[in-house]
Amino acid sequence: MAYDSFHILQSTAVPLPIENVDTDQIIPARFLKATERKGFGDNLFRDWRYNQDDTPKTDFVLNNATYSGKILIGGHNFGSGSSREHAAWAIYDYGFRCVVSSFFADIFRNNCLNIGVLPVQVSPSFLATLFHAIETDPSAELLVDLPQQTVTLKATGQSEPFEINSYKKENLLNGYDDIDYLNNIKPEIVNFAAQTPL
Repeated sequence: MAYDSFHILQSTAVPLPIENVDTDQIIPARFLKATERKGFGDNLFRDWRYNQDDTPKTDFVLNNATYSGKILIGGHNFGSGSSREHAAWAIYDYGFRCVVSSFFADIFRNNCLNIGVLPVQVSPSFLATLFHAIETDPSAELLVDLPQQTVTLKATGQSEPFEINSYKKENLLNGYDDIDYLNNIKPEIVNFAAQTPL
């Protein structure tokens, strides 16, 4: 499998209530030299996390031990800017398996789906509810149910459905990237080729 399969994720969340977070803020361009998906989590939000002398910025949420979890909650228009897939790699490598926002840039959304991060788009009002709940109680948990396509605030039961492409959903459930998917249906491909005249 290309990555761990995704079914139901129950976790606390890290709030990042900033709008228009672009891919250069997620992973600055100077860290794009590597071609493997390893080590990018160290530089996730690098310029927001660290001072120029590499000391942590105490006021940035990833440096605040109060918040933790496998879910990142971002502001509206998350992942805008350049199409670099390294932004999704950095989020996955850091340990997030789900990003929740009221709007995602299309290329960023697809890059996430290709490597095992589930982008969950919710309404602005539900996003505000999640931010308020987590900032009030950092131990509040979310339940992200991919088979049912719902995200739920466990403490209150408030829930909202989300949309996902059926092909990408199936791949996430199985931990497949596009190559894994093709390998999985290889017998069907071979059979089709054998029955198709040249």
